[in-house]
Amino acid sequence: MRRFLLFGVAMLCGGFAAFWLLTQPSPLPPSVVAGLSGDATRGEAVFHAAGCASCHMAPAAEGEAKLVLAGGQRFASPFGTFIAPNISPDPTHGIGGWSLEEFANAVMAGVSPEGAHYFPAFPYAAYGKAEPQDIADLKAFMDGLPPSASPSQPHEVPFPFNIRRSLGGWKMLFGTGDWVVTGDLTEAETRGRYLAEALGHCGECHTPRNALGGLDRSRWLAGAPNPDGRGRTPNITPAALNWSEADIVAYLTSGFTPEYDSVGGHMAHVVDNFARLPEADRQAVAAYLKRVPPVP
Repeated sequence: MRRFLLFGVAMLCGGFAAFWLLTQPSPLPPSVVAGLSGDATRGEAVFHAAGCASCHMAPAAEGEAKLVLAGGQRFASPFGTFIAPNISPDPTHGIGGWSLEEFANAVMAGVSPEGAHYFPAFPYAAYGKAEPQDIADLKAFMDGLPPSASPSQPHEVPFPFNIRRSLGGWKMLFGTGDWVVTGDLTEAETRGRYLAEALGHCGECHTPRNALGGLDRSRWLAGAPNPDGRGRTPNITPAALNWSEADIVAYLTSGFTPEYDSVGGHMAHVVDNFARLPEADRQAVAAYLKRVPPVP
């Protein structure tokens, strides 16, 4: 019995050690951003394409107030309620004291400056496909935004989902850096893929998830229940979205559908962001959507 107990303890310790090793946060190699210098003008386009203000502006902010990234918006999900943090350049309550390397680790790898995992409500699985130069440009733009002294609020995530160390396992399962749509893409389709799969993180809302919250890449952009349990995000694969490329461009510019209905919900923020990009980018997204495999 004593040997059996010792063996059990050894197995338990070994299992815990393996879990601790496999789930440790993995920051980016310093070489990823070494020598990069950000350009705020280019970073403004990255900011809008990535939808940063849509989640991190204060609740009900309008106009120029959307650029004050004070956080506070609440996002309900089956795993708890996530509250967007302050990511303004305030050095105390925001991210004003972060280096480019720390910023890139957060955005692209989901690792905090303290070396902890971020929850994947922050779409770093998509942003991880971004070009490091775009991330440097994004930081340069965000550094010039108005600071806010509003403290970030803690997420309301119950046990066991609040065990951040377990997110290392989630990243191994679902944090793939592979593109979903592959093949011989045109230049426009390739640009559209970058905007939709990386910066725009369209799959985060439009793709169904499994029980662990991972995206079902076999049903890419096929629609999904809204995380808060109210309503559904539509299928935007060619099986359901029969708009022409011109229709898609017009929608991303004006918010009006071909049937003269108007955009609503969180998609209104997406349209507002994409309307600020060059028309060539909206055309690229439209071309990409036509290459997405149709899913009934």
